[in-house]
Amino acid sequence: MPTADPGKPSILTFRRVLPLLLALAMSAMSGCQGCPSQSPSEPGSAAGPPSVRIYVLSTLSGALEPCGCAKDQLGGLDHLAAFVRKGRREAPNSVMLAAGPLFFTEPVLKKEQAKQDGDKAQTIAEVLKDLGLAAWAPGFNDWADGTKRLATLAGNAGATLLGAKLSGIAAKPHKLITIGKLKVGVFGISDPRDRAGKAPAGVSAPPSAEFVTLAKAGVAALKKQGAQLLIGLTAVQRGAALRIAEAIPELNVLIVGQSLSAGKGDTAQPPPELIGSTLVVETANHGQTVAVVDVHVRGEAKGIVKLADAGGVKRAAKIGSLSTRIRKLESRINAWEKGGKAKAADLKARKADLAKLRGERKQLEAELSAPKGSFFRYSVKEVRTELGSDKLVSARMRTFYKAVNEHNKKAFADLKPLPAAEGEASFAGVDSCNACHSEAVAYWEKTPHAHAYKTLVDEFKEYNLECVGCHVTGYGKPGGSTVTFNDTLRNVQCETCHGPGSKHVASEGSEEIATAKPDTKRCVEQCHHPPHVTSFDKKERLERIIGPGHGMPSPDPK
Repeated sequence: MPTADPGKPSILTFRRVLPLLLALAMSAMSGCQGCPSQSPSEPGSAAGPPSVRIYVLSTLSGALEPCGCAKDQLGGLDHLAAFVRKGRREAPNSVMLAAGPLFFTEPVLKKEQAKQDGDKAQTIAEVLKDLGLAAWAPGFNDWADGTKRLATLAGNAGATLLGAKLSGIAAKPHKLITIGKLKVGVFGISDPRDRAGKAPAGVSAPPSAEFVTLAKAGVAALKKQGAQLLIGLTAVQRGAALRIAEAIPELNVLIVGQSLSAGKGDTAQPPPELIGSTLVVETANHGQTVAVVDVHVRGEAKGIVKLADAGGVKRAAKIGSLSTRIRKLESRINAWEKGGKAKAADLKARKADLAKLRGERKQLEAELSAPKGSFFRYSVKEVRTELGSDKLVSARMRTFYKAVNEHNKKAFADLKPLPAAEGEASFAGVDSCNACHSEAVAYWEKTPHAHAYKTLVDEFKEYNLECVGCHVTGYGKPGGSTVTFNDTLRNVQCETCHGPGSKHVASEGSEEIATAKPDTKRCVEQCHHPPHVTSFDKKERLERIIGPGHGMPSPDPK
């Protein structure tokens, strides 16, 4: 590809065409969390250990771990830590860099959850320090608890907050990091504004028209300091980030994160891009994936090193497509194994298909070249339970959950649910249902829903405000339950889908239940959604909770 130049229409045309070229292979990515899952170059390979390994995170947004209510979910800082620690034994000259919000999921904290979210942010900061985070470009969410709190979190993380012309906080425009024998220059461009275009209180951010100029100034300053690799961290809109890559052809890597993250929805792994010789990297949010860039510098580095692509970027679309198919098939096989209704032959055939797809992906991942000069290898890893769990990080997380449990149990001890409005039904509890619907209740007692609350108790999360709402019935609703008042409404009971039933119970069934035939889509999706669940087969899951006396006829006594 020719050197990037924003004045040449050829590059811009290529950028418009590239998504079309990748669309067929990557279209499924938007519907699930499948993504490339390559292994970084091994020390035993012909290239040997990299001169520098760069671990990349985009838009972590307060994600400590997924909830665990489905098998092998993506994310979890304990799994990420295990992967990074193992990788550092193979490639000791490494650094972690990030872009986008790190510490908070929402841009504005809810008053009742501020203490819990603040403690979680502190835990994330401690974990990032364990992982050796060197610098990041912040997003709007990072100011959710104020500038003073953000400065404290940055210090606890041991990371430099990078943001050119970002005032109101102690931000630096750039930083020179010596890693092994190389001097790595890193600059940051941050655009922390809400949807109305307003920056956090007391903070001034540069207009987007100045991003390229500020990036060029950062590069010039880093070159004067002797930088040999140039890396940009951007928490801006992706288009603005790409314009920086187009304008600075000597930039080696540009890391992209979101400037604002709102809500708990997951984003898939975007494919990497090459703008000239600049690698543009963005990972899936919430720590679902981590990107790895291995830089191999051959000979003495004089000035800024130019890197060739030795595999990864050009294969990303094919690997991404395979990974998407693998992820979907894994989810289906897991569901069949749990449901126990699939024929053995069908299950065996699907496992054979899975093994074949994994083999194809492994073969693609192994197709690495080694150019004559200096080069990079890009890979991305899904953060999953198979990576193991780092003991130190797991201990930090357990300490956090225990502390939150103790605090919330006392802080919300008097938090009773609002009474139902006059003439409206309240939640009666499963024991009231049992009097007339014993067969349905007996079936329910054999389902995972009947033991949902215990899963929280076992993990010290029954008073966790992020968790309890999906493990009790009528949470936060009039006549329902709260984090501390839920004795008769623990677990996912009948009224979760059928609505409050006190009037139905009082009339001994003569008055209709609130929702006799629930909308199964609404019923399922009120809890089984991102970031908790990345792939959910509603049809198969419903078969686990609908049985004799509960949506299906009872067996014929004859």
